[in-house]
Amino acid sequence: MEEGSEKQKMNDYAHKKVIVGFQGVKGSFSEQALIEYFGKDVAAKNVSDFEDVFLALENNEIDYGVLPIENSSTGAITEVYDLLRQYGFYIVGEKCVKVEHNLIGIKGTKLEDITEVYSHSQAFGQSKEFLKTYVDWKLIPYKNTAMSAKLIKDENQKEKAAVASRRAAELYGLEIIASNINFNKKNYTRFIVIGKNLDLNDEVNKISVVVSTPHKAGELYGILRHFAEHDLNMLKIESRPIIDRSWEYFFYIDFEGNLNEKVVEDAIKLIEKNSSFFQLLGNYKGDNNSNPKLR
Repeated sequence: MEEGSEKQKMNDYAHKKVIVGFQGVKGSFSEQALIEYFGKDVAAKNVSDFEDVFLALENNEIDYGVLPIENSSTGAITEVYDLLRQYGFYIVGEKCVKVEHNLIGIKGTKLEDITEVYSHSQAFGQSKEFLKTYVDWKLIPYKNTAMSAKLIKDENQKEKAAVASRRAAELYGLEIIASNINFNKKNYTRFIVIGKNLDLNDEVNKISVVVSTPHKAGELYGILRHFAEHDLNMLKIESRPIIDRSWEYFFYIDFEGNLNEKVVEDAIKLIEKNSSFFQLLGNYKGDNNSNPKLR
């Protein structure tokens, strides 16, 4: 999408008084993704947990929700995948955000003061090379990075630190003790935008579905072959266990395409026909930072 149309889209969201939900507090990467996608003038509503975003959308408290779904260093956020299937809302957009983690604490905190570090488990995973050099630190998983920063501000103890963004440090008056501690310097998180309705247009170029197959030889191939036969580029496949059927799985698949195209429509029909479970998760404009080969 051109820069001018991006700005117009953001102005439209603000003018229509759209409310967008995100998990966490100000300074979180989810809030950053929200601002980059919808613009800084859109109304935002923060909630405590990922599922609260889905519940707020279900109860018409928000118009859209923004959620992290995948990180380039640590992989899928599996809870969000499961919630997508359970609630049946659609992915209507995505935003890829560069993530830089920092060790932050109250003013005057030094590395030798620290005994406890708080952050989201994903942030710990993305910073594991730095953290493993401090074996005496107790790593305590918390709801998200910005909420961890707020906790450190409220606790006001030099023994406690957080892994969070530079913006979170600024918002909560904290100091950066060590900067850019994530081991992958090209560390990105892909966020999805969810809504109640599909919004099909000529610009959408990415489709997400979830399928399952009978637990028999060749069944998954019977679905995947339709992508090759219809010349559709598969971008990602992620498996999640079916809770009440041991060793059987839901397969979440992203691929290029627009549902208005005949070849895509034909492929979707065949995939659904050969699946024991099929759900369309969305057709939306992919972010080129996470899909550099998208048309």
